[in-house]
Amino acid sequence: MHPLSHIHLSNLIAPSFQLFAEAQMVVTLRLAGMLGLWPVARDEAHRMIAEKAPALIGAAADAQSAALSGQRLDQIMLAAITPLAGAARDNRLRLSATA
Repeated sequence: MHPLSHIHLSNLIAPSFQLFAEAQMVVTLRLAGMLGLWPVARDEAHRMIAEKAPALIGAAADAQSAALSGQRLDQIMLAAITPLAGAARDNRLRLSATA
């Protein structure tokens, strides 16, 4: 038996790609805003930094809860990825809205 046979890595492909795509779009929109090419709020640079720690701490707490409840590795990773992807999606929607 393969040592990772009980882990369903295919469950992580779509959520991981979603997180990657959303995060890259947020980075692109924020950089465009800093260069004056896209309208963003004045406090966007501060918000960009301030949101990191709470998001990562929340994702780590969710992963820890999943681990302590005996979930598989892919489920633990998914517990961390899901809230980060949601936050990135919310940022993308906020930043891409034209005023």
